Amino acid sequence: MIPSAKEKRNAAGKRETDAPIVRPVVPKAVPPGGHGAVMVGTRTDLLRLIEKTTPDPVEGIPLFLSRLYRVNAGSAGWYMSGPMVGAPYAVMLLETLVALGAKKILFYGWCGAVSKKVHIGDIILPTEAVIDEGTSRHYPNREGRADQRRRPRRVAPAAGVQEALRGEMMRRRMAFHEGPVWTTDAIFRETPRKTAHHQRQGVSAVEMEASALFSAGRFHGVAVGAVMVVSDEIASFTWAPGFKDPRFQSARQRVCDVVHSVCQIL
Repeated sequence: MIPSAKEKRNAAGKRETDAPIVRPVVPKAVPPGGHGAVMVGTRTDLLRLIEKTTPDPVEGIPLFLSRLYRVNAGSAGWYMSGPMVGAPYAVMLLETLVALGAKKILFYGWCGAVSKKVHIGDIILPTEAVIDEGTSRHYPNREGRADQRRRPRRVAPAAGVQEALRGEMMRRRMAFHEGPVWTTDAIFRETPRKTAHHQRQGVSAVEMEASALFSAGRFHGVAVGAVMVVSDEIASFTWAPGFKDPRFQSARQRVCDVVHSVCQIL
């Protein structure tokens, strides 16, 4: 059925109304890059990845409260940015990477064990993320808008990025878990009741960025995946930090190696 002139005007008006007023500003000093990018949650792991690469410029470029790097990799190259914490800020960085032309984005962060089968130093490859943050609702699924009245509770990462991570870890004979993660805005409101609920739902771990990054990526038609290392545990309803645990330190090193290899593919 061919839309009428009125329907066309209404559609155009809706697009104009839905368009953002504030758009990401691309730093002028950023060299052109490829279509891949990696977002690193912590400064220490970002520095570890920088040591493995040849960023241009080496010191990076300020991007909000983070740094942005262009990594040389043949004729293509890829972007690297971090550190970051929380869904809104992570998506601010993702929006800039999308504006720079990134089509495939890999997020590497830390998480807390929710499942009793997951422990400090374990590696998590998320299959989906439970939405318990406020950013995702601003990035609705462009497919099937009629279903948007019922807000989705979970969102999946890009299969291609996860498959690349899975393949590289299997090639290295690394053990890892696959399962849902719970994304929350409130790290100090991870209560026993909420944790028990997510345990019953089969959730592996809790963190603060994944569902928003997956939602924003889907909205923009960009493939976003993630890999995480377990830094602490709340499965017993008592906090068990493991930031100095040798298992955690070793896993971080191995995941940095995986991320470096996969980003060259992306």
